[in-house]
Amino acid sequence: MAVCIRLSRTGMKNHPHYRVVVADDRRPVTGKCIEVLGSYDPRKTEAKLIINKERFAYWKKTGARLSQTMSQLI
Repeated sequence: MAVCIRLSRTGMKNHPHYRVVVADDRRPVTGKCIEVLGSYDPRKTEAKLIINKERFAYWKKTGARLSQTMSQLI
């Protein structure tokens, strides 16, 4: 199973809010995720990325790859 750390959109129309999730690469972006690692709010003046660093390190160590957007945020 190819695992990816990516953003999953939540929130309402014109008010985006994202969850940082670990998901199977083959599933759609809005599909089922394995674990929620944190959140990202781009509408704040200082866009905040809140993430559980221990779990993030665990998933990176097990071979999860980052999506292009997550690579830019971190």
